[in-house]
Amino acid sequence: MSDTVAAKNGVTTQYLARVADDLEQNLKEQERLGTEIAVLQSQLAELEADRAVLVSLQEALGASSTPATPAPATPEPESAPAATVVDTKDTAAPAKKARAKKPAAVPVQRARKTKTAAAKPAEPRQPSLVTLARDFLTSQTEPRSAAEIAEALAQKHPDRGIKKTVVRTTLEGLVAKNHAQRSKQGSSVFYTAPDPAEPSADSGASSE
Repeated sequence: MSDTVAAKNGVTTQYLARVADDLEQNLKEQERLGTEIAVLQSQLAELEADRAVLVSLQEALGASSTPATPAPATPEPESAPAATVVDTKDTAAPAKKARAKKPAAVPVQRARKTKTAAAKPAEPRQPSLVTLARDFLTSQTEPRSAAEIAEALAQKHPDRGIKKTVVRTTLEGLVAKNHAQRSKQGSSVFYTAPDPAEPSADSGASSE
């Protein structure tokens, strides 16, 4: 009789030990799953926040339409990461393309402007009308009227659009600076180059 009781007590003790071990394993598994669920929920919240930022960026870049944001749900831990990753990739792809395309045109336009500026040669600077009138008088041996000087300069420089009134004003300016001489024959006015023996106003000022 005592052997039977002892056998029963031994079996009971084994079952109790196994049940206690199973309970401990069950508790550890619950703790592990609880930790994973907390991590997944945190990742889900971060992905939802990133999605909101990406949608705002897509609207700022001028997207015609924005995909509707799905209502937040409480998915099971296994399905939550997959659904969220797909939505994030779909939303992030247009935003990344828009970022890459928009600033790409800037260096191309700068390169074209630089290439055009480098290819265009600098135009030679044309002499002023004062220089042309003074050189013309220097090359003449007889007095010339303003009309004659204007006609000669217009023929020599047809692209300048030289007018007689402008030439007369230029000649009077040369006379005022002693770069030309003015004489009258009746009602006509003639101009000649200054006498080399007479110092000009500029040369006198420089000597002082």
